Amino acid sequence: MISESRHTNRAVFVDRDGTLCPDVNYCRCPDDFTLFSEVPLAIKMLNKAGFKVIVITNQSGIARGYFTEEMLTKIHQKMRDELKINEAYLDAIYYCPHHPNDKCRCRKPGTLLFEKAAKDMDIDLVQSFVIGDRDIDIKAGEAIGSKTLLVATGPQKGSTSASTPDYAAKNLLDAAQWIKKVVHEKY
Repeated sequence: MISESRHTNRAVFVDRDGTLCPDVNYCRCPDDFTLFSEVPLAIKMLNKAGFKVIVITNQSGIARGYFTEEMLTKIHQKMRDELKINEAYLDAIYYCPHHPNDKCRCRKPGTLLFEKAAKDMDIDLVQSFVIGDRDIDIKAGEAIGSKTLLVATGPQKGSTSASTPDYAAKNLLDAAQWIKKVVHEKY
């Protein structure tokens, strides 16, 4: 049987720090990285529902000299390994290595990484979802025309100052359940 995710052009774009794992103020090595307990089940649920699951993350610690791209690769491999143990997977990871002062288009709330993923993987952004723990995630999702979900697992505990998400979720599992419900009702 071929996975449904190979036949869909819908994606769930997920922020990393504060959404998939605790925001530890610059995760500098694999030992600093731990998934929230509900994350593997949430991602597995999205995988089975036929969504491409893509991480989009700002990682200015690279530009600041806190860690290297090679170390980030090791951190992301640990994340993939922990998910694989639970029969969940990510379709892709895109990251912005730039400093906020660089004013690049790939740093959220910029949309360049979302646009690149959409082009690389033939994703319909309007049929997709963006999940994150900060205003910048919600703003990016709004800018690309996706539905947005704000989780309360980051430092801001689900509060926003400038954006209104389509759904305020307790955590990633709550967000995944809402997405499945919305998609089921729509189709």
